[in-house]
Amino acid sequence: MTKGGFYGFFKNRDVLLAEILDTWERETTEALIDQVETAGGDGRTKLDRLFTLVASGDGLMTGAAADLAIREWARRDEQVAVQLKRVDNRRMDYLRALFGEFCADEEDVEVRSLLVFSLRIGSPLIAAEHPGRSRKDVLELTRQWLLR
Repeated sequence: MTKGGFYGFFKNRDVLLAEILDTWERETTEALIDQVETAGGDGRTKLDRLFTLVASGDGLMTGAAADLAIREWARRDEQVAVQLKRVDNRRMDYLRALFGEFCADEEDVEVRSLLVFSLRIGSPLIAAEHPGRSRKDVLELTRQWLLR
């Protein structure tokens, strides 16, 4: 796209960056939650569906790389950090609600929610091997453990 063509779509660079963030938030949070909720089910069923959808999210905005890039961006830009915090809080609140449907202990709910969230963000950065198992096998064991 030429510089002149760019301004046909976006007023300026700040508008473009805001649109990138808004699209990321919409696709990785609100649209995902809507998709999980629309299919219905109890907390375990919804979490299982959420885990499947997140694991298959390889799109430009839905893959782990976009999430990591936005987190790095937020380290240098206060406005991005504010939006990231809002997204993270929305995601954690949703996880808490789902785990809360079958976990009576609030501490258990908080720990499971943080583990799921941390796994989503950190797993692509971990290079460790799992002797006798693939990463996929270990992630499946983790899913089963979290849903018990």
